[in-house]
Amino acid sequence: MQRVMIIGQPGSGKSTLARALGQAARLPVIHIDHIHWKPGWQERARAEKTAMCLEAQARPEWVFEGGHSTTWADRAARADTVIWLDLPLWLRGWRVLKRTLRYYGRTRPDLPENCPEQFSWEFYRFIWTTRQSWQVKAQALVDGLGPDKTVYHLQSPRQVRAFMANMRTALAQGNLGRPHR
Repeated sequence: MQRVMIIGQPGSGKSTLARALGQAARLPVIHIDHIHWKPGWQERARAEKTAMCLEAQARPEWVFEGGHSTTWADRAARADTVIWLDLPLWLRGWRVLKRTLRYYGRTRPDLPENCPEQFSWEFYRFIWTTRQSWQVKAQALVDGLGPDKTVYHLQSPRQVRAFMANMRTALAQGNLGRPHR
């Protein structure tokens, strides 16, 4: 395991899993929000985000969490492992609300500096309106992966916890094995 791609919708736990997996596997973690945003909630230009993603994906090792689906095909081609966090909408909404309350007015660890957490109806609308189209896009990505990729499709917090427990054990033993798709 050298290059891990984590995808999932907002509130699915991408950043949390990336940090835990990066620490356990001793891999650098790339958070898409550091690419998407500049300090002060200034969105980068699409071309700049794409260039930054491609540069990061070219590195020899990483855990890369998040979107910018324009670069998914390239990222998936470089990844040896793809993790799809596919948690229920109600749970993701709850997590986003909890995260907002926890960090309100402060910058989360997975965001650039000077991006204080804020409540945004627009963000909740985005979560709601993209839930089905995003699901189709993620399924197409996973369906298009070759047999050389290790794929984990995790659909509950219990599965995520079991995955990390198994991963820590496998990494400690130096044996990652090949999971079922």
